[in-house]
Amino acid sequence: MPFRNRIDAGRQLARALRHLRHTDLVVLGLPRGGVPVAAEVAKSLGAALDVVIVRKLGVPGRPEIAMGAIGEGDARVVNDYVLQVTGVTPVQFAAVERAERAELLARVDRLRQPGARRVAIRGRTVVIVDDGIATGATVRVACAVVRAAGSARVIIAAPVAPPEVVAELAEIADEVVCLETPPVFSAVGQWYEDFRQVTDAEVTALLRPVAVDGPVLIPADGVLLAGHLGVPPGARGLVIFVHGTGSGRHSPRNRAVADALGRDGFGTLLFDLLAPGEDDEEVGLVARTERLIDVTAWLRRRWPHGKIGYFGGSTGAGVALAAAASPDTHVSAVVSRGGRPDLALACLPLVTARTLLIVGGDDLEVIRFNQLAAVWMRCPYELAVLPGATHLFGEPGALAAVIHRSSAWFARHLT
Repeated sequence: MPFRNRIDAGRQLARALRHLRHTDLVVLGLPRGGVPVAAEVAKSLGAALDVVIVRKLGVPGRPEIAMGAIGEGDARVVNDYVLQVTGVTPVQFAAVERAERAELLARVDRLRQPGARRVAIRGRTVVIVDDGIATGATVRVACAVVRAAGSARVIIAAPVAPPEVVAELAEIADEVVCLETPPVFSAVGQWYEDFRQVTDAEVTALLRPVAVDGPVLIPADGVLLAGHLGVPPGARGLVIFVHGTGSGRHSPRNRAVADALGRDGFGTLLFDLLAPGEDDEEVGLVARTERLIDVTAWLRRRWPHGKIGYFGGSTGAGVALAAAASPDTHVSAVVSRGGRPDLALACLPLVTARTLLIVGGDDLEVIRFNQLAAVWMRCPYELAVLPGATHLFGEPGALAAVIHRSSAWFARHLT
């Protein structure tokens, strides 16, 4: 038999999907049997793992005929042709949807940890995984629901399926990956040595979030630096905040940006560049840069698969760009808010990370500093001047504009 068990099938399937590594990827398992397979795929590809929970909306009296489908949130797909042919009224449709929505929510409650959020899929590549496909009915519904939820690309992946079903699914998915397509097919289980039933408890354990949200102590340059690390399940990337002189991890402006990035699916690390008892005069730009490089290495050891970016405020932007110039950090994107990139002038030609320089339109001196720095940059960069904003972006809507531009920049370059 081709597969010892679902774990073995998942590992083999992951090898066939390795071209998707380093993409903005979400792996969705179909409960229950598809989740152990999907878990191995997600682990191998360094991708976010979640389930796609769907319910078919059957025609009243003919439940085998699908007039639509629903998924988590408000995802809904309607087959207008079936409604027209069968004459189902809006009242009848609503009654079926209410009943199926209740069943869907009950299953969500059984499978998800209390308070756990779904992994964001809008604009991302989604791989729908099952342990095998017989007729393709459930996968079709899942594909429709995932597309309705805003995915950019949908890939269907399974260890085994009949060749004719694979051909049909290729018409609705962007890609179909199937390891075995036997011409004689009776049941999925016949292709496994061990095809025991998967329990709700096993699915719940596999979906347990690996999120982090709490204080950390980071060894860097011979001292311990206090920080706060927040990594949502399926984080799209991770942003390290680098504060300026006289500030720290509790900076209200940086905290506001970090909270917004967290809601957008990014992990964040806010930390103090100074150890307790140190002051700004003791620790200069070079020492701060070395500490940031150490902090980046510490974080990468704990989060090896995703991309990392820097968000630097004021003089912290100079530190961020100096560290980004180091070949040891491998950061992919930098955002400077009211920053002093000119402090790292000699390092700027070595920076390869995509860099966004955000400056207030009324912060004339800092605009000049950023224009000077831009002359030295060899990396792709943008200089965004926000009209009417001053150095601290305290004007109505100014910080919101910083957040919007920063999130969009990291979405482009960390995913």
